[in-house]
Parts: sequence; C-alpha cells; structure tokens
Amino acid sequence: MTTGATVWLTGLPSAGKTTIAQELAGRLRAAGHLVEVLDGDEIREFISAGLGFSRADRHTHVQRVGFLAELLARNGVKALVPVIAPYADSRAAVRGRHEANGTSYVEVHVATPVEVCSVRDVKGLYARQAAGELTGLTGVDDPYEDPEKPDLRIESQHQTVQESAAAVYALLSERGLA
Repeated sequence: MTTGATVWLTGLPSAGKTTIAQELAGRLRAAGHLVEVLDGDEIREFISAGLGFSRADRHTHVQRVGFLAELLARNGVKALVPVIAPYADSRAAVRGRHEANGTSYVEVHVATPVEVCSVRDVKGLYARQAAGELTGLTGVDDPYEDPEKPDLRIESQHQTVQESAAAVYALLSERGLA
C-alpha cells in the first residue's frame, strides 16, 4: 500500500490550482500512486450544493473537502485539492484534522497575482465582477488570506505548468510521499 497524503493547492480563482493538480496527478499515477483530484467546483456541485459564498458557507465547504481529503489520504490515496480556501482559520482546521489523525498534509500556495488571474479568467468570473454581475469574488471584493507558512509557494506566472507540478512532486519526494 502506498502512503497517502493531502496536497492542498490554495490560491485565487484562475491561479492555476486545478491545472497544476491535474499535471501532478498524471505524474503521480505514472509512478504507481493512487490519486484523486478533489476539485472545489465539483465538490460544491455534489456535496456542498446549496452553500453560498458567505464566510460561514465557505468554511463549511472547506471543512467538507478537508474531511474527504483526509479520509482518502489515510487510506493510501494522494488527495490533490485545488480549492481556493480563502481563510487561514479554515485551512488551519483542515491541517489540524490531518495532524490529529497522523495523516500527511502539504499546503501549496499558488501565489499568482490577481492581475494575472484576471487575464486568465478561466471561468469569466473577473469579467462578470467588472461588469457588476458578480460580487464576493475572492481577492477582488472578498478577502483572500495568503498562507503565512505554506510548505511550498508557486508563482505560476513565472513557470510552466510542468515546472509547477515538478516542484510539488519534488517536495513530495523529499518527504517520502512520492
């Protein structure tokens, strides 16, 4: 059985979290690891349906994703979690649950500046916010609390997706998780 772990990729919308997670998933699978990508949008649709974007609802969503990730990780799966998770206390609670269960947890801050994210605008959120059709966009008119001490910080605007995934893979390897 392989050692499981949660790799939480936090950052602004369109920072590159999911793209990096998908690339990393391929590398890990090629090396024989069991991998699941717990995409925040998919979890919202199926497990957190009905939750909004208030601070309390965002916290609940992050805790649900964190629970699923820890459950998978303690059963030998690499759970890759590209979820914004804008609040430090929510992320700390997830890390704490992992620590309490002796489950490996790695926090990766995909520290892409909002100016770059708004140009990427994969889902059209920044354009909708600029047009007045959307409020509460993380990093624009809703807060995002940068991780103070992530295990790894990636500035995706300065490297390729492959280089970003390789950096995460290298960290996992250093920790005996890849």
